Amino acid sequence: MIGVFHRIEWFVGLVLVQVLILNQMHIYGYATPFLYIYFILKMNSKIGRNESMIWAFLLGLAVDVFGNTPGMNAAAATCLAFFRPSLLRLVTLRSLDEAFRPSVKSLGVSSFFRYSLLASGLFCTLLLMIDTLSFFQWEKLLLKIISSTVSTVVLIFCAESIGRKKS
Repeated sequence: MIGVFHRIEWFVGLVLVQVLILNQMHIYGYATPFLYIYFILKMNSKIGRNESMIWAFLLGLAVDVFGNTPGMNAAAATCLAFFRPSLLRLVTLRSLDEAFRPSVKSLGVSSFFRYSLLASGLFCTLLLMIDTLSFFQWEKLLLKIISSTVSTVVLIFCAESIGRKKS
């Protein structure tokens, strides 16, 4: 039961940070960090795909409601949650049968970096392609995807280092 309350605290906190601070930041007009996907990435590996997709949908929907983006974040976050077990299998040598919480401590720096880079790249690609709905300015779209992915990974590692110092 404590785990559910802890998850809800993270949910609310990350939605507030995303909506109130990060959605207002557009670094050089291109990069927008999406820290709220950290919630999806940090879910225990034993959580089923359906449960993680429900949490991701609700998370994306909350960001959509407060950010006035009609379903874009919900769609991209749900897709990320769907592919999360596959991404974990790609970067880890562990069997997903044993329960672990993806982190720098449990995966190692390089594996967690690859995991967060692949997940952020997938999420940013989906979200920005849904947002653009066009390939007329594909160079600008590619620059937005790359810069948003990099800024998201940097913030994920900042959050991860803060979490490690607290423990």
